[in-house]
Amino acid sequence: MAKPDPVFPSNRQALYETNRYSAATRSGDLLFVSGQVGSREDGTPEPDFATQVQRAFDNLTDVLHAADCSFSDIIDVTSFHTDPEAQFGDIMKAKDRAFPKKPYPNWTAVGVNWLAGFDFEIKVIARIPGRA
Repeated sequence: MAKPDPVFPSNRQALYETNRYSAATRSGDLLFVSGQVGSREDGTPEPDFATQVQRAFDNLTDVLHAADCSFSDIIDVTSFHTDPEAQFGDIMKAKDRAFPKKPYPNWTAVGVNWLAGFDFEIKVIARIPGRA
């Protein structure tokens, strides 16, 4: 069995050190990405919801790239929303930009009442190219 191999994007290492978790972990040919939120450079939540969602997707992109993956490698998505009904339109716009064509990944959306000051979080599982 392959030993888990942590992955960190170059620009957000302090966040993961402070909170004591890995941005993602490689295990065999899979990449398990921790939940990504729409934080600004200083770690605080982006106040505009649509921008917060896009920042979460951008942060996810950074983690995927650090593991030599892209959105086309994602097989499973879980997203967390503080007000799913009101937020659906903005989330779908970001989702459509990230996944513009089939095949789409599996997606589970979960309504929650707390995300440490954020209103959206996204975590994924991806297959790492060339690691079969």
